[in-house]
Amino acid sequence: MLGRDGVAGLIFLGLSVVLLFMTRGLPQSALVPIGPDFYPRIVLGIMAALSAALVAIDVIASRRRRAGPVPAAPARNYGLVALTFIVFGLYVAVLPFLGFRLATFSFVAALQAVLEPPRSMRRWVAIGVVAAACALITHLVFESYLHVLLPRGTWTGM
Repeated sequence: MLGRDGVAGLIFLGLSVVLLFMTRGLPQSALVPIGPDFYPRIVLGIMAALSAALVAIDVIASRRRRAGPVPAAPARNYGLVALTFIVFGLYVAVLPFLGFRLATFSFVAALQAVLEPPRSMRRWVAIGVVAAACALITHLVFESYLHVLLPRGTWTGM
């Protein structure tokens, strides 16, 4: 018997397969080798794979539940969920003012600090390095490789 994760996985697997089938109707671009169907197919393919994995994990978990006692679930932390949404909301709010690079650096650093508060200087350095790498790599991929214009900040011009 599938649990709610397995049912959700089946629903999203079906949805992703239907939408993936619908991308066949998107027109092909004569100017560039990557047409408008490329990215939706990637996203929907990943969604289908993750949905199938969720179903498989739920099936395995249901077999284990039948085999023995279930360990206690970890405590729910709704405050951390709310704080994560607040950090994301602030990111969206400051993006037009700071620009993509600074806002993304700040968002990634703040979210890491919220999810796992740093207790040492070494951890702060790791947060800074990861945030800088994330902002730099996404900027290079989108601006240089894909030629997508990312938001410039009205305060910073970057």
